[in-house]
Amino acid sequence: MTGRVVAGTLSDLWSVLPGCALAALIAIAAAGLSDHYGAPAMLFALLIGMAFHHLADEPRTAPGLITASKGLLRLGVALLGMRLSFEDIASLGWLALSSVVLLVAATMLAGLGLARLTGRGSAFGTLAGGAVAICGASAALALAAVLPRARIGERDVLFVVAAVTALSTVAMVLYPVLFAALDHAPVQAGYLIGATIHDVAQVVGAGYSMSETTGDVATLVKLQRVALMPIAVLAAGLAFRQGGGGVAPPWFLTLFVALVLVNNLVPVPPALVEAARVLSVWLLLTAIAALGVRTSLAEMAKVGPQAAIVVVGCTLLLLGAALAAEQFVF
Repeated sequence: MTGRVVAGTLSDLWSVLPGCALAALIAIAAAGLSDHYGAPAMLFALLIGMAFHHLADEPRTAPGLITASKGLLRLGVALLGMRLSFEDIASLGWLALSSVVLLVAATMLAGLGLARLTGRGSAFGTLAGGAVAICGASAALALAAVLPRARIGERDVLFVVAAVTALSTVAMVLYPVLFAALDHAPVQAGYLIGATIHDVAQVVGAGYSMSETTGDVATLVKLQRVALMPIAVLAAGLAFRQGGGGVAPPWFLTLFVALVLVNNLVPVPPALVEAARVLSVWLLLTAIAALGVRTSLAEMAKVGPQAAIVVVGCTLLLLGAALAAEQFVF
């Protein structure tokens, strides 16, 4: 009996190996291109993955691609919990923290409103608004894991990931110029960068391009937004649950919260925290590569201009709201 179980497990592992290996190779290539050209690795992984769409339905690669785009994705999101520190999150004070919570909530509500106005539906609005409000591609992937597949498709997820990644890159270049032109002090500029740019990497790039103080503040504000991800994911899971019964938190959300607590309440070696961070980055990059392989450009085009209106509208609203909030915080 034990032998049959072991044989079955090995068979399952062997069936997913080719697809996972393909996604991992694309992730490695994307990371190399990112290091060379300075563009977001997730965008490269998505675009390269799409070039291999012809392998999405191949019997040898399909199981592994599904595993990479779902299981590895959820594990990568969960490991983000090792990046959060209670001390860092609270270091800017309760006024700044409260403003970040309000900005996230307002952006997610804007996503819902814009999605309904454009006929995209509340599930897409939650996905787009959450991605803009919290942490870009990572938040989009986390929210997609709890949204019903009948109301949100993989092409929608890929579109949002690509859109927020592209907009985040544009913001990384333009926002420091804008905030410098508005004559903001380093702390104020850091608050605005951390509160408005979607992805963590672009926040760091934009912040430290201005000054060390700006980069430090921007990173802390961004982590405050990331800390709201489990609340947003749980709320989305409750709002879109099927049937009238209760809903248990998804396992990756539970693990995310557990790792946050462990990182803050238990003396964890810095090397282990760094290893979890690196592993999370690679898992998410591999998941994006797998999602890219599974989505065709033709399918992406069917998403329509309404989807772009939702993502861009949320981005502009977040920028305007952050500029207004900054007047009260400082």
